[in-house]
Amino acid sequence: MSGYDLIVAGAGIVGAACADEAAAAGLRVAIVEPGPIGGGATACAMGHLVAMDDDPAELALARLSLARWEAFADLPEAEFSRCGTLWVAENAAQAAGIAARVARIDASGGEAYALDARQLREVEPALAPDLCAGMLVPREAVVYPPRMAQHLVRRACARGAVLHHGRRVHRLDAHGVTLDDGSALHGPVLIATGCALSQLVPELPLRPRKGHLVITDRYPGTLHHQVLELGYADSAHGSDGSSVAFNVQPRPTGQLLVGSSREFDVDDATVSPPMLARMLQRAFRFLPALRELQAIRAWTGFRPATPDGRPYLGAVPGRGNLWVAAGHEGLGVTTAPGSAQLLLDLILGRTPAIDPAPYAPSRVLA
Repeated sequence: MSGYDLIVAGAGIVGAACADEAAAAGLRVAIVEPGPIGGGATACAMGHLVAMDDDPAELALARLSLARWEAFADLPEAEFSRCGTLWVAENAAQAAGIAARVARIDASGGEAYALDARQLREVEPALAPDLCAGMLVPREAVVYPPRMAQHLVRRACARGAVLHHGRRVHRLDAHGVTLDDGSALHGPVLIATGCALSQLVPELPLRPRKGHLVITDRYPGTLHHQVLELGYADSAHGSDGSSVAFNVQPRPTGQLLVGSSREFDVDDATVSPPMLARMLQRAFRFLPALRELQAIRAWTGFRPATPDGRPYLGAVPGRGNLWVAAGHEGLGVTTAPGSAQLLLDLILGRTPAIDPAPYAPSRVLA
């Protein structure tokens, strides 16, 4: 029987960030992870560090997080690449919304620029020639999520955290947790298990959302920025059973990572040829040169989605000393550092860095 100030269940990117933040604050921390560190949703993340501006709460969490990501810009294992994000308009209606998006990003402390069709072709010649406009966010970046999660867990352990690797939280109780080997850990608990949240906290609604990814062989110089279509948020936040959107990023290795697809109500983790074809056809429309490149791997994963698209960050009502950090869907990598800071602010009774109300688990239990 062991006593801790915080027991973190889950060592994906969010749980790892929370454990590291707690250990840095001097707390006695336990980390419980049954599978690979940085597995689960983290292993099926594209690793983009991007400020989505369509929801003020989401933008606030992203802005807080992006500032904290700067501390890892020179960390070799992060594979941090400041390629910038290029949003592209497929039609005049999307182009008409660019000025407002630039204004929102600038107002939040970011930096963005509108591009006309000529400027778009200058910065990314490989894009389809009929794209009419774009928006460049030059300071954004991409990282390699599994290695970042592993780094954060190692750092937390160097700060005194205890890793219970290969163990699973079997049961919650008033004093802490019982693991699947029968051992007991006492202390406040933070559930950061992604899609497995429902097994421990079933009152918080969560839906796994399957996604496909493809990575190519090495083609340095084909693409210079992470590129997304301006309709991406419609796919990311939509409630349709399945959707695809154009998202391709250049990796530091010279490879291209291709997304993105989303499917609800699917529990088969195998690659779906029809969904993969649908996703790639969408990518070909924006990046025709991709047709000629060799893909070397395709894989899938499940990302945890909440009903309103915002993560659960905070105390679980009616459950003493139980906290949750889950439901980030496709933005867990971007928002992991800010999520960790906000959680520790709440746990330690500090003034929160941002308004915690939009993420409070109580919002779905009222």
